[in-house]
Amino acid sequence: MADPKFTAGEAAKITWLIARMAKRGLASQTVHQGDLEARVEKVIEGARKREEEQRKSK
Repeated sequence: MADPKFTAGEAAKITWLIARMAKRGLASQTVHQGDLEARVEKVIEGARKREEEQRKSK
């Protein structure tokens, strides 16, 4: 499934979370990042739902 078009807020949140993942990765290669990955997926899923609702309302 293709990623939806993100709003500025969604893009900023994803960017922030990816930066945090990179920071953790620099600290240790074995650090758990599943919590941040789940948060990114939650933002993407929210964007998909928003796009779907916008398509239905047209």
